[in-house]
Amino acid sequence: MKVCVYTLGCRLNQCESEAICDSFLKEGFEIVKEDEEASLYIVNTCTVTSKAEQKARRMIRIFAKKGEAVVVTGCYAQMNEKEIKALGDNIICVPLVKKASLLQMAKHIKASLISNMSVLESVTSFSDIDTSVFSYNAQSFSYHSRAYLKIQEGCDNECAYCRVHVARGKSQFLEPDEVIKRALELEKSGFREIVLTGVNLTMYDHDGDGLGGVILKLLPKLSVDTRLRLSSMEPDHIDDKLIEACSNFRMHPHFHIPLQSASDKVLKRVNRKYNASHLEWVIKALREVKDDPFIACDVIAGLPSESVEDFEITRSFLEEKKFAALHVFPYSPRPDTALFDAKDRVEERVRDERAAILRDLSVKLSDDYINRQIGKNLEVLLESRKNGAFYGTTGNYLKVKIDNVPLSAQRGQLVKGHLAKKGLFVVDES
Repeated sequence: MKVCVYTLGCRLNQCESEAICDSFLKEGFEIVKEDEEASLYIVNTCTVTSKAEQKARRMIRIFAKKGEAVVVTGCYAQMNEKEIKALGDNIICVPLVKKASLLQMAKHIKASLISNMSVLESVTSFSDIDTSVFSYNAQSFSYHSRAYLKIQEGCDNECAYCRVHVARGKSQFLEPDEVIKRALELEKSGFREIVLTGVNLTMYDHDGDGLGGVILKLLPKLSVDTRLRLSSMEPDHIDDKLIEACSNFRMHPHFHIPLQSASDKVLKRVNRKYNASHLEWVIKALREVKDDPFIACDVIAGLPSESVEDFEITRSFLEEKKFAALHVFPYSPRPDTALFDAKDRVEERVRDERAAILRDLSVKLSDDYINRQIGKNLEVLLESRKNGAFYGTTGNYLKVKIDNVPLSAQRGQLVKGHLAKKGLFVVDES
C-alpha cells in the first residue's frame, strides 16, 4: 500500500513527518510524493499564517478526492479540528498533542488490512496511544538526504503575534545523554549531516547549560566527518556558550534567525525578548567564529504599530548587516493571540508594499552573498542525481549542481570543492 506524508511549515514538522514515514517503511508500506497516487495521505499542518492554513485546506481537499483516507495532524489540526473535519467524509483529524501516536498507526493498519478492513475503516478504528513528544526518532528519511533530530519542543515565550506557543505548549527538551545517543545512531546509519530541530531551539535547557552546553557535549563524540546544522536560532537565548559551540568545524556556517523587526519599539510592542543591540551582537559574534557564514532571517512586514520610521530602521538594518536571505512574511492576525484585535494595525496595502520592498532586498542580498562565495572552498552534501550530475547543498546553504562527481559517489555523501560560479560547484581532484 502506498502512503504519502505531506508537510507544511517548519523543519520540526519535517522532522516529525520523516519519523512517521520511517514507521510506515518498517511495516512494509511504500512512501510516495504528493503528486503520486496513494491510498493514505497524512498532512502535517502549520498555523503560523492564514496562508499556511489555506494551503493546508487546499491540499486536504485534493488528497481527499485521490485517496481512501486523509489523516490531518499538526498545529492547525490542534487549533481548528472542526474546520478540518468539515472538508470531507474521509478525513480524520489527529490533534498535535496526539501526533506522536501516529508512529504506531502503521502497525494497526497492517493488521487491519489483513483482516480485510478498508483503509478508512482501519484509520478510523485506530486508538490514540500515549507517546512522548520525543518519540520521533527516525533512522531513515524519505524526503531528505540529511537527518533531522528533534531535541526541543514548545516555547515559553508569548510573542503577541504568534499562535504556535498556544498549539505546542511549554518548552521541553530531550536529555543531553539521549541527544548524544540518537545522534551517534544516525551517524552509524551513515548520515553525514544532522539537523538539530525544535520549536524554539535556543530555549533548550535555558535554565541550565542551554543549547550551547548540549552541543559542546555532543561534538567530541561525533566523527570528524559528521556535520551539524541548527534549524533556527531565536535571538534571546543566543549566548557566549552557543557562540563557542558554533565555532567548531563540525558546525555548518549556516544560521537562521527569526529577527522579525529591528525596531526596538516594535519588538517591545509584540513582546519579543531582545532588542536591536542584542541582534547586532549576535551577528557580529557569528561572523567572528565563522568566515562569512550564511545568515538568514525571518522578518514580518507591517507588525502592529510599525511606522514608516520603524520600517526604515528594519530595512536599513537588514541591508547594513548583509543578511544572505530574508524570509518575508506580511503580518497575519492570528486567533488566540494578543494582537488579534490590535487597533494599531498597519493598512494591508502598506503592509504588502513593505513586504515587496523586503523581498526585492532579499534578492539583492542573496546575489551579493553568492558572489562573495565564488572561488571559496566549501563542502556539499549530495542530495539527488539527474542526467549524470549531482545536486546538493553546501555547508553554507547554497543550492548547487556538481557535474564532476565520481560515479561511485552516493546520495548523502559530503564532498569538498569550490564554487565556480552561481549554482555550479566543482569537486576537488583527489
